[in-house]
Amino acid sequence: MRIKAIIFDVDGTLADTEEAHREAFHSAFAEHRLDWHWSTSDYARWLGVTGGKERLAAFVESLPLSSEERAALKARIPAIHRTKSDHYARLVRMGRVPLRAGIKRLLKEAESAGVTLAIASTTTRENIDALLGAHFGEGATGRFSVIGAGDAGIENALGLVEDTAQNNIVTIVNRSADFARAIACALGNRAKSAGVVRFTRTSVHWAERIVATRS
Repeated sequence: MRIKAIIFDVDGTLADTEEAHREAFHSAFAEHRLDWHWSTSDYARWLGVTGGKERLAAFVESLPLSSEERAALKARIPAIHRTKSDHYARLVRMGRVPLRAGIKRLLKEAESAGVTLAIASTTTRENIDALLGAHFGEGATGRFSVIGAGDAGIENALGLVEDTAQNNIVTIVNRSADFARAIACALGNRAKSAGVVRFTRTSVHWAERIVATRS
């Protein structure tokens, strides 16, 4: 089977981002005068909620607050998250977010083989641009045919899966099976014909590979 495209998640897949995200959240909390602290174990738990704004909303829901206090905090989430993204981008520019081992080689070899590259992530486009620019220089985003970023990141990149011109052969490098399930849901009744036919560890540490093909 010839691989036609690779769709990358970002956090924990292209780069070791989570500690920088946690630090950026703390900087945003301080800037917004919020006495919140997420330990490493706390943040690992909140990572079960996909998306930064959604993570903040879930955290607010967990606090012992009145309905009025909860509503007021939820209204502040977009501003808190924007501040967090600014701090994260600063950390990236400072070189605090390393790529995962093997990523540069994988991208180079995929490009040499004519494989289409894409990104699908719930992180913001600004964060993705900052990460790619820091490690690959100006014009780095041009290496990717599709960048699905933000709240609709996965859905934006699913076009590669359903595009008959790509022969519907897609490899998804992700740290869990969540993206495979997302594709199965998105394809609906076509999930069976899409067929996840392989599920193994890759050379990218902590990553898993899913090769999905549809006849």
